Amino acid sequence: MKALGIILAGGNNKRMKELTHKRAIADMPIAGNFRAIDFTLSNMSHSGVGTVAVIAQYSSRSLNAHLSSSKWWDFGRKQGGLFLFNPTITPENNDWYRGTADAIAQNLDFLYERHEPYVVIASGDGIYKLDYNDVIDFHVEKEADITVVCKDMPQDADVSRFGVVATDASGRITDWEEKPVASPLRTISTGVYVIRRRLLISLMEQCIEMEWTDFVRDVLMRQKNAKRIMAYRMETYWTNISNIPAYYNANMDFLKKDIRDHFFREYPTVQTKVDDYAPAKYNPGSNVKNSLVANGVILNGQVQDSILFSKVFVGNGSQVKNSIVMQDAYISDNVVLEYCIVEAKTNIPAGTVYKGTPDNIKIVTQ
Repeated sequence: MKALGIILAGGNNKRMKELTHKRAIADMPIAGNFRAIDFTLSNMSHSGVGTVAVIAQYSSRSLNAHLSSSKWWDFGRKQGGLFLFNPTITPENNDWYRGTADAIAQNLDFLYERHEPYVVIASGDGIYKLDYNDVIDFHVEKEADITVVCKDMPQDADVSRFGVVATDASGRITDWEEKPVASPLRTISTGVYVIRRRLLISLMEQCIEMEWTDFVRDVLMRQKNAKRIMAYRMETYWTNISNIPAYYNANMDFLKKDIRDHFFREYPTVQTKVDDYAPAKYNPGSNVKNSLVANGVILNGQVQDSILFSKVFVGNGSQVKNSIVMQDAYISDNVVLEYCIVEAKTNIPAGTVYKGTPDNIKIVTQ
């Protein structure tokens, strides 16, 4: 195997509001049956990255349960496998992970004990398909020290939640702005990196010595002149779910046939943990248009342009439009939901009306 994987899945931010009170961002439900981390795990598996460490921290119980069996992503093997690293209090260390670099640095033993020449580092909130071998081949061809997977965004895109980069004619990154208020640059970092294992160890040892904690600020931005950092441009679909509009739009993208086919019909497909629920039940009077409905759902009302996760109940006369309803939610009779995200296990009383707008998605947690 050419590489081992590290998935950074410990983060949380206030821009996700109530949705991350109970779960890590990497554990957010996507497209009816999936979690955000499934996309990165599937990329690792299909790329032949057989040893993967998931570094988790914030509200990780649900994520731990999702990853309780590695067989779903084909990591159940004698050599390698799936490892889950939460913060560990020891006589030498009593800190939580203080940042992405610190999270890796606190697990340096994992890197010391491995033999793979390269490391693929990826965040757990990206929705995309990518063969990491293509990035490694590019990394070798360009004689890079670090390769950053990048995406060229449209001119009208808001890049303020990303790291944006400038490159020279060879593709080398010459400048980096992290989450700028405004920038003329339109090439963003997707949070996926390839680096030699020994170089990563050296950089993490330096972070420990200097008490640096953030991988982007304290490694990539500091090293852009000293190291050859190259941009690998990704041409296919990519998004991440770092705020409410991004999460909503990522889910709504799966109502488009070409997006669904890209992830779920074109090989390799995305894998996830499978639950044994009965097929969705469409009772007399139900009507569903352009929606994703997971197993275990019971429908009596109207659903349009929406995503319903497993074991959702929709009562008589209820209308669900342009909404995301998470697992185990109970929607009583004559409820109206438009442009909403309904939290898991929410019980909505009969006759309740919740209406958001395309620019102001309403979060329902009642």
